[in-house]
Amino acid sequence: MQEAIKIMYRDGDVIFVSVHSLHKISKYKSKDGVPPKIYKLGSGAWNKLKTTTKAKIKDIAKELIALYAERKRTKGFAFSADTYLQDELEASFMYEDTPDQSAATKAVKHDMESPNPMDRLVCGDVGFGKTEVAIRAAFKAVCDSKQVCVLVPTTILALQHYKTFTERLGKFPCKIDYISRLRSAKDIKEITKNLESGKIDIIIGTHRLVNKNIKFKDLGLLIIDEEQKFGVSAKERLRQLKVEVDTLTLTATPIPRTLQFSLLGARDLSIINTPPPNRLPVQTDIIDFNEEYIKQAIDNELERGGQVFFVHNRVEDIAAVEQMINRICPKAKTITGHGKMEPTLLENRMLDFIRGDYDVLISTTIIENGIDIPNANTMIINQAHMFGLSDLHQLRGRVGRSSVKAYCYLIVPPATSLSDDARRRIKAIEAFSELGSGFNIAMQDLDIRGAGNLLGGEQSGFIADMGFETYQRILNEAFIEINSQRQDIADVPSEDVQFVADCAVETDMELYIPDDYVSQTTEKIKLYKELDAMKEDDGIDAFMASLEDRFGPPPEEVKQLSFVVRIRHLAVKMGFEKIVLRQGVMLMYFISDASSAYYKTEQYQRIMSLVASRRIGKVNYKQEQNKLWIKVPGVDSISKAYDILRSLK
Repeated sequence: MQEAIKIMYRDGDVIFVSVHSLHKISKYKSKDGVPPKIYKLGSGAWNKLKTTTKAKIKDIAKELIALYAERKRTKGFAFSADTYLQDELEASFMYEDTPDQSAATKAVKHDMESPNPMDRLVCGDVGFGKTEVAIRAAFKAVCDSKQVCVLVPTTILALQHYKTFTERLGKFPCKIDYISRLRSAKDIKEITKNLESGKIDIIIGTHRLVNKNIKFKDLGLLIIDEEQKFGVSAKERLRQLKVEVDTLTLTATPIPRTLQFSLLGARDLSIINTPPPNRLPVQTDIIDFNEEYIKQAIDNELERGGQVFFVHNRVEDIAAVEQMINRICPKAKTITGHGKMEPTLLENRMLDFIRGDYDVLISTTIIENGIDIPNANTMIINQAHMFGLSDLHQLRGRVGRSSVKAYCYLIVPPATSLSDDARRRIKAIEAFSELGSGFNIAMQDLDIRGAGNLLGGEQSGFIADMGFETYQRILNEAFIEINSQRQDIADVPSEDVQFVADCAVETDMELYIPDDYVSQTTEKIKLYKELDAMKEDDGIDAFMASLEDRFGPPPEEVKQLSFVVRIRHLAVKMGFEKIVLRQGVMLMYFISDASSAYYKTEQYQRIMSLVASRRIGKVNYKQEQNKLWIKVPGVDSISKAYDILRSLK
């Protein structure tokens, strides 16, 4: 007795998918509104599409892995362990580190102390403490007499970072300066000279820092804030800078490509998911353009002694918006700011607002990145439907940066006049208002706009054809296949490299959830999927405990079912593609590609010597038509099969 999912195909064809393979079924998700193409079973068209996609991905991925291998071979500078000054700096941080922040700091320091150049992405929501991680890394570099370059996308952020770095490192022997269009030509000339002679330890600046005239005496660390905001030419120049220099990239809503490279091991990744203590989510409301609503929102904030951001992204009529606010809120002191202003005037206005001299700042999106004003806790965004999803999320992150409840009002025209995409963006930003939702926002953005170029322009067609989830899986398989062909694999611990994307488990044993234990089909499918998606043994234990809590002691079939998932994960780590359990005999099939680098690993040698030694019973191996497998007789339960696998591990 077994259970399976029945899938209907074109022309009434049917496939039964065992409950042990639910992870192979994925939801079609591409650009919204694109209907999926339905393929006929047995035509080979679907397989051809997957093979073509994989071949294209491999071409691009090979370059990526070559770049990564080059970085691993390149000798960088190994920074020394923390000094008492570093401890003093970290102790002076006025907040308690969140667990994720501590882990990210530790990982960055570990990378800096290793002889290979660091390339780490720290992904954390707005206001979750990425800048503090960067400050500690920068100071660590300065303690070893190395220079640090902090690259930011906007003039305002350069000024903000300069202020933050100066405040945090003011008591330490460390010279900090910044370059942006706010500085005069004379200042920039002086800074350039000081950088080359080594008089400046930390330089903060916009893309002007990637100018060929800028030369460092001894650059040791490059910090890039919001990399996706930089153009192609700036990134090319960065790539030349990065070869032997440790690089730390910070981002709140990662673009899929950046994230993908990290998830596939071409960059190291740290995620800061835990919000700082006492941080409250920002309440997000959608309103019409109504002077009464706007007046009420501003008055409420001013009554509690706070400040307001009013975002209006058109320089042409920003003055008219200021006049309107002055008319409806005569007591509010207003000020405007936008990128076309004379640099010094803009700088002074921002500093005046930060100091609290004004109540309402009416500005364009120049405040999107990095402005940190804990006293500003209400934001009104005019024509919010014109903004991208991650832009709205970044803007909203400028408020709610303290323990005070913050509000964000999105002014949009009536829903009937909005495009479908704009309506979905507004709904998504309203729905994802909880803390740490930057990652969800990035995924939702992907869903609305289509996945675009994950590894290059031509990939978007494939994503539309097969859907994002399947594309992700093929991407993962392609990287595993490339890894298994690498010649340098013998130098890499086999535990660090995955050679098999998945392991199929086939059995004639009764492993299912009986109807008299869980009667509802939808609930049963949900439980099967939940169990099938488990990645760790701890998760499986917790799942079994929750089953018992909800439905009572599980019958033997259910207990044994949980071992299928454990076997699958262990088998993948060990390099088995398929495990068959029939009539009391267990067959474990190795990777079918005889040229795979897996056969050069210590892990494979260890398994084979254990089999040959007969220390684990009557186990022997067979080889036929390029297939190699291990045969174990007398296996009468799935839990026993799991124990045999563990003894081989």
